[in-house]
Order: sequence, then C-alpha cells, then structure tokens
Amino acid sequence: MLKGKKIVLGVTASIAAYKAVFLLRLLQKAGAEVKVVTTPSVEKFVGELSFSALTKGNVFSDLWNEGWSEHVGLGTWADLLLVVPATANTLAKFAHGLCDNALTAVYLAAPCPVMVAPAMDADMYVHPRTQANLEILQKDGVHVLPVGDGFLASGLQGPGRLMEAEDILTAVQTFFGEKPLAGTGLLLTAGPTREAIDPVRYITNHSTGKMGYALAEEAARLGAEVTIVSGPTQLELPKNIYRIDVQSAQEMYEAVHQNLQDKDVVIMTAAVADYTPLEVSHQKIKKAEGDLNIPLKRTRDILKSVGAIKKSEQILVGFALETHNELDNAKKKLQSKNLDFVVLNSMKDAGAGFGHDTNKLTLLFRDEEQMSFPLKSKKELAKDILQQVIRLRKQKNNT
Repeated sequence: MLKGKKIVLGVTASIAAYKAVFLLRLLQKAGAEVKVVTTPSVEKFVGELSFSALTKGNVFSDLWNEGWSEHVGLGTWADLLLVVPATANTLAKFAHGLCDNALTAVYLAAPCPVMVAPAMDADMYVHPRTQANLEILQKDGVHVLPVGDGFLASGLQGPGRLMEAEDILTAVQTFFGEKPLAGTGLLLTAGPTREAIDPVRYITNHSTGKMGYALAEEAARLGAEVTIVSGPTQLELPKNIYRIDVQSAQEMYEAVHQNLQDKDVVIMTAAVADYTPLEVSHQKIKKAEGDLNIPLKRTRDILKSVGAIKKSEQILVGFALETHNELDNAKKKLQSKNLDFVVLNSMKDAGAGFGHDTNKLTLLFRDEEQMSFPLKSKKELAKDILQQVIRLRKQKNNT
C-alpha cells in the first residue's frame, strides 16, 4: 500500500531501537523505499549492519565522512522523515534547531513532512521540558505519535513506551491517504443533551461537541460510513456524514439503538445528562416567593445498554471526563460498560475538557495497557483515537 513512497527512517539511541528493524521490514513489505539515518550512539543498541543489510547500504550515520552533504539530498528525496524511536535528547534538538549529527542535519534540511514516535523513561516523558518540546514540534507541523503506558526498561511503570511497529505502519499508511476504515460502519454520539424543565428552561452541560465532530470528520476521511447522533451544537459536518439531531437523553437513547445493529464501531463522546426532571411542566414555571425544588430521576444509561448487547466483533469506545480519582473512575467505567477502551480526560488539565479546541487524553484498554497523549488539538487527537480503533479492528479480524 506504500508502493512508490520514499521514506527516510531516523533511528536514535534508545533501548527500543531494535523495533526500528522490524518497522523497516514492514515498510519495505508495504512497498516503500527506505533509507536509514542513525545518531552516533545507535550502535550501542543495534548494529549498523542490521540496517545496512536490509537497505543495501542506504545508511547515513556520519556527518564527517565523504558523504557529509548527504543530509541535503535525503531531505529532498524523501516523502516522509520518520523518526523511530525518538529519544528525549533528539526531540529537544529538533525543537530548538540544534544540528550536531547526521539525523539532526537531515531534519533541519528536509522540506518533507516529519513524523516522530517518542520513546523514553516515564519521568523523562512527563518532564515539563519534554512536554514543552513536543508542543513546539507539533506547532511546527511535526506529526507526534502517542506513547504507550506500561513497564519500561528502567523498571518504572508509566508513559514512554514506543508505539508498536505495526501501529506505526498504520499511522504511516493513514498519513499517505490510505482508507483503513473503508467499509466500516461507525456510530458516534456527540454534544450535550437538554432535559426540559418547562417550555423555556432545561438542564444541560458545557459540552460543545467538538471532540465528537472531530472524530466524525476524521473517520469519514479514513473511509468509514459515519452516523452521528448529536445533541444541540453550533457545529457543521460534511454532507457525507449522516447526522441525527436529538435534544434529550431519552431521544439519544432511542436514536442510538435504532442505528446500532449494523455498525462495526461505536464511539460515545456525548455528555449525556445523568438526571432529568421527574415531571415537565407544560407551562412556564412562574417566579414565586421561596425556593424551587425540582425532583429528578435517573436517565437511561446509553453506554451501558450498548455494552450489554455488544457483539464480539463490534468495538465500543467510551469517554470519561473526570474531576477526581480519574484513573480509578475510568477503569471502573471500562469494566462496567463492557468497553474495548475508554478515553479519559481531566478537568484539572489546563486546555482540556469542554469548550476547548485542545485536549489531553489517556486511553485505557481491557488488557490494562495505557496510552497517553500530550495536550494537542482535538482534530489531531481524533487521528490518535482512530488509530487505536484501526488496530483493534485488525486484531479482531485476525482472530
């Protein structure tokens, strides 16, 4: 699927560098022409001969030999500069324009797009300087892939694991316009619900629907046949996305179940009201002396109801916006709602949550894997989330 594509694979000195060898073979099997650039210390982890043998000698590692100017030619030759793994050191050099080895020279000289897959110890990844460097790179247009969350070579547990080679391949294929969700029926919910009190008043929340709409657009771009059940928003969607507008939690419940059965993937981003007035006044409630008490009743749990009837081949994704005990609450939701994975974001994170164009997310999976994403645009995060949907689809199709 990558036939004719020219990729420069940058490899930096990480314990995860061995995965770059597997990725190189996957890229070649997919039809790409690959040349490799390494930083000086890669030899401490993987020998240059491994890359040289697979690329018939197309390895650039030394700025000071007779091929010192090769960084210019590589940058103009490539359709993509793909750096796997990308250490904290190399990311910092990229972010601040430092040029002291073959790879940083190629990066600065390359007019082509750049994609990086970070890999490092958890403490290094969450350090404010590393996060700031990632933000700089994203603003510069660099495509930053997510990291895994789990046990690391240092013995610590946390974010910083290199994305698996197969997932990086999928990200590259998607970047080049492949349609990995072609023929996939995808149902989304988005936005808030409104629970009527009387003809002029209602209970709602601050959701704008931006995350759900970003997912709908990206899924359609990846070839999915998208249906979105939307609460009230001011957002617009392309005409190739089928939109069902609802107001209340009950209307959303009914619309979801009416459109559920033929869907391969269900992603529930909507901020659905947990409670609704026990009775709705048919006339405007007039102001009077004293307080007003409005009895509330529970709404039907849409996500749990879908999880209860989910088919084995379906993928179900839920969202958890939390204010405290974030991980514990998200893990409970993952299990109790029978989700394939849950997307967690916290109201404590600046720039995340309702109303923003950005978000900061953690994905929790049923096998206890976690994947963390730095603060970035919801459109970029939609790509990251759907990459995991694609990965799980492949796994289920192969079992």
